[in-house]
Amino acid sequence: MEKLTIQEEEVMRIIWDVAPCFIKDILAQYDDPKPPYTTIASVVKNLERKKYVKLKRYGNTYEYTPLIEKGEYKRTFMSGVVSNYFADSYKEMVSFFAKDQKISADELKEIIAMIEKGKE
Repeated sequence: MEKLTIQEEEVMRIIWDVAPCFIKDILAQYDDPKPPYTTIASVVKNLERKKYVKLKRYGNTYEYTPLIEKGEYKRTFMSGVVSNYFADSYKEMVSFFAKDQKISADELKEIIAMIEKGKE
C-alpha cells in the first residue's frame, strides 16, 4: 500500500465518510475558503492511481468509491509508525504517550479492559 500525502489522506478521509461521492461532494465537506475544484480533482486522480479509489463514469463526471477500507489503512499506517518510531513495540508506544501525559491512567485502564475483553 503506497503512503498517502497529508492532502491525499485528508481527501481519503472525506471519501470514506461520504462515499460513493463526486468531487462536488468532497468539496462540500471543506470549510471556506474551499480548495479549488481542480486541486481536489488532481488529488482524487492520484488516489485512483495509487489504487485507493475506483471510479464510475456518468457522462462527463465520475463517482468515486474507496477500494481500501479505513480500518485497513489505519492498521497499515499504525504498524509503520510503531515499527519506525517505537522499535516494533506497542508497549513502547503506549509508554511514550503515558510519559508525555497524552493518555491518562483512566484511559490506560480502559485499554487494559478492552484487551482483556478481547481475550475472552
